[in-house]
Order: sequence, then C-alpha cells, then structure tokens
Amino acid sequence: MNLLPFGKLAPAKPRTFVPQNLDLGDWPQIAPIFEQLEVRAAQATTVAEFEKWLLDWSELSAALDEENSRRNIAMTCHTDNADAEKAFLHFVENVEPQLKPRQFELEKIYVAHPQRNNLPKPRFEVFDREVKNHVELFRPENVALETEEAKLGQQYQKLIGAQTVSFRGEEKTLVQMGRFLEEPDRALRQEAWELVAKRRLQDSEKCEEILDELIKLRTQIAKNAGFENYRDFIFRLKSRFDYTPRDCEKFHDAIESEIMPAVREIQNERKRQLKLEKLRPWDSAVDPQNRAPLKPFADVGEMVSRTQNIFNHLDAELAAGFQQMQDLKLLDLDNRKGKAPGGYQSTLSEARVPFIFMNAVGVQRDVETILHEAGHAFHAQATRGEDLYAYRGAPIEFCEVASMAMELLGNEFLEEFYATPEANRARKTHLEGIIGFFPWMAIVDAFQHWIYTHIGHTRAERKAAYLKLMDRFGGDVDWTGLEESRAYSWHRQLHIFLYPFYYVEYGIAQLGALQVWANSHRDKVKALNDYKNSLALGGSRPLPELFSAAGCKFQFDAATIKPLIELAGNELKKL
Repeated sequence: MNLLPFGKLAPAKPRTFVPQNLDLGDWPQIAPIFEQLEVRAAQATTVAEFEKWLLDWSELSAALDEENSRRNIAMTCHTDNADAEKAFLHFVENVEPQLKPRQFELEKIYVAHPQRNNLPKPRFEVFDREVKNHVELFRPENVALETEEAKLGQQYQKLIGAQTVSFRGEEKTLVQMGRFLEEPDRALRQEAWELVAKRRLQDSEKCEEILDELIKLRTQIAKNAGFENYRDFIFRLKSRFDYTPRDCEKFHDAIESEIMPAVREIQNERKRQLKLEKLRPWDSAVDPQNRAPLKPFADVGEMVSRTQNIFNHLDAELAAGFQQMQDLKLLDLDNRKGKAPGGYQSTLSEARVPFIFMNAVGVQRDVETILHEAGHAFHAQATRGEDLYAYRGAPIEFCEVASMAMELLGNEFLEEFYATPEANRARKTHLEGIIGFFPWMAIVDAFQHWIYTHIGHTRAERKAAYLKLMDRFGGDVDWTGLEESRAYSWHRQLHIFLYPFYYVEYGIAQLGALQVWANSHRDKVKALNDYKNSLALGGSRPLPELFSAAGCKFQFDAATIKPLIELAGNELKKL
C-alpha cells in the first residue's frame, strides 16, 4: 500500500557507490556500506581521491535522508494509519540510532584525514566548519536520548492531529475551525474560538507532561556535551557562528521598541472599525470592516492553477519549477482528519526534488502558505546541481528568506485570486500579519530561552514566565475570563515541542525577506535576480554572505528594523 502521493522517484544522478537494491530501512544491509567508506578513507591518498570519497559519502547520506523523508511524509499525511506510524517508528528506533554513530565515525575520519587541509578553499570552508563543530559536540550516550526525544515529538503530533470538535452538527478539525474566526458574526466567532480553546485545554496536561519529559532529555543531552544549559548547547549544535543569545535578546528588545507601537496602532484601528470597546481573542482575524472572509478558491486544484499563474507572471524559471512539482505529484495540500497540522516543504534528497505538505481549507492564509512553501521548493530546485549533499541545504535563517520573500514577491500578482479591491485587502492582511508575527516570534523565542536557562523550574514558574511575555508582547487584547487559555496558548506552537529554538530564524529571515521586497520597489529585475542567485548558493557560504548575495544585511537590530517597518506602514496606508 503506497501512502505517498508520488511513487518511486529516480535519483537526480545515477548511483555510483550505493547499491541499487539496498533496503534503506534495514540496518544489517546498510552497515557494510559504512564499513566500505571507513576502509576507503585510508586509501584516499590524493585530494582527488578524497573528494571522490566525500561525494560517495554524500550519495549515501542523501539516499538515507530520502528514506527518512518518505516515511515522515507518509506518517504526517496519515497520522491515523498504523502502517505509516510503524514504518516511521521503525526507522527512528532501528536505523537512526545505528546511523548516527556511524556518520560520526566518518566525520571523525574526515577531521583527522591528512588530505583535509588540502581541499580547495573556499569550496569546503563551510562544510569543514560544520563537520568539525559536530565532531566536537557528538556524544554516543546522546543517541538513545535523541531517539526518545523523537518519539515524544511523534506523541505530540499524534495528540494534536487527533483533535477535533463537533460544531453545529459536524465534526471539524481545529484547522478547519479557523475559517469561522473570519466570520462577521461576532457571536459565531466567539462560539468557534471558545470551542477550540476548550478542546485544546483538554490536552493541556498531556502537553505539559510531554514538555516536562523533553526538557529533562534535552538538559541531559546538553550536560553530556559539557554545556551548562540546553540553550547554549543548541546554539552551537545549530552552528550559530554568526550571532549569539545576546543578539536574540537585543532582537526581542528591538521588536518591543520598534514594532509593538505599530502592532498597537493596527489593533486600535481594528477596534475603532469594529466599534468595540475592547478587542477579544476572536476579533483578530475578522475583517475590521465586517466584510465576509476572503475566499480565494473553492478547491485545492483551483488554488494550484492560480498559484501557477502567479509564477508565470513572476519568472519563467520559477514557473517551470512549480509545474514540475505538479507533474511529479509532489503536493499534498488538502486538510483532512488524521493529517498532521501545519505545513512544510521536504526535499527528497536523492531525487533532489521538493515535496510540499499543507492543510488548505480555502482561506487567504492558504495562499500565503503555498507561496511560502513554494519559495522553499525553489530553493531546493536551485541547488539541484550541487553534488555535495551538505550544500544542498542552507541555514534556516536563510531558507526562510527564500520562502518569506516569495510571499511578498508573489503578492504583486494576487489579482490571480481576487479582483483588485480584494487583492489589496489580502495584501493589507498579509503586511499586518508580518508586523503582528514579530511579537509572537519574540514570545516563542524568549520563552524557550527562559525554559532552558531555568533548570528545575516548576510548571507554575513556567506559566508565570509565559504570562509575563504575553504582557510584554501580547498587545491590547482582552483575555478576561480566558486566563487558562491564555496561559497555555503556546501548546499549539509545534516548534516548542518538535524543533526547539527553531523560531527566531523566522524573525531573522523575515527581516531579510522585507529587504528583498524593499529592493524590488527600487529595481524589480535586480531584486529577483539577486534572490535567485543567492538561492543557488545553497549552504556553501556563511550566513552574512548569503544575505549579501540576496542584497540584504545580516542584522536584526533597531536600525535595521525601523526603515522596514516604516515601508510596510506606508504601503498599508496606500492599501
């Protein structure tokens, strides 16, 4: 039974090292391939032989990564399918724990190899830095802990994926309930919001238990690696060579000083237009003029064809890339029961093609999401000719520039979905959403800084710390009578559970994307060419150079933020 929307995909380049018939889910078959690489390393006595050894290692890593991706895609597309869950857990429990130490052995061999320092520079500079860093951090005793961490993450996904409510006689996923928050009928919005909030609170104890276990595991992982706390460990693990925790704290401060005034201005205008004394949580998504929700498409097929038209307008090369994804069935975009929440782009690393997963329900946010994930997909396609597996990906801080900039660049052609007045309304909603995102990013990031630097904290202390951040960055919204829902509103943020400290990247990248957008106001052709050229670099250069290639500064302080927020504010006034 094939649970994937796509079938078997041919490798981008024929294998020259990994056997064609190798079962990549069976460790006894995989282990000898690693042994061959270990033996061959000593035989690589010239730079050319050593580079060939690196490419063979890349080929094996890409094949294994694709196997993992295929199983993860099947599981997230069908969280209620026992076979998909079993296959995913088999890889997590039986392959990854064996794989990590063997990959580490190859990394140690690389670091100690006599030809390493003879590799051409700057070609291998970033790769060398990454591998050396990983060797320094790896601890065999953490492998089992990371397996438990992955299993807890799967429990969270299963828990959230199963959440449904009965609303007016119909069973709805919580994602599907989101569309009712855009309805002009305030009583209906409140009913929908409170029903979802009540349902989330039913699982609050389980979410707290999962996070408690994750904190214990992650703290132990950090201690095993010689770090005082998990935050400092994860900064090194994520190879954040170009910024520090203190830089993130300054980013939070800059958001408070430069962006919160704009957020409150938007909220006050919304309150005035809705003729309300106070904004409540169910008042943030509705059109402030009480117009009916934007309905960009009736079904997923229509969404895909209209998105294709946007790329046809924007750039022929990008348009061809999106068409290829349709032809190869590399899209699973509809929302349904049993499907994991959220959206993502996953690269099938051996075929070197992208896959997009999302939960479309016919709202404007879906248009933003498909443009966003398509930006990631274009990034993957831009690096298809790169043979070094490590360079076909880039740091998240720049990966998200690819996606967020595509939202802004694609928005120029929203008339493919709407008449001009509605298109401007969608653009306004999107820009307001960008401004409103920064405070939530600051909450999620600062909350994790607090969690992992306050070892042994109680749940009550954690709750108080979160509420303090909500006071700082929550803006002017009245939560009276909804205190428990406010205190646990972070439970819906899957990054805290699955991808710790993976959220500030979105804020850093959003500043990059806004700079690409600002550049396009001055010179559209140059801005797009710089964008595409920077994507083609993959992960081959350090972050500041990737940003520079896209025409951006790698800075996230008040001086960088202020003119971008002013530009967004001026555009909002035009709309």
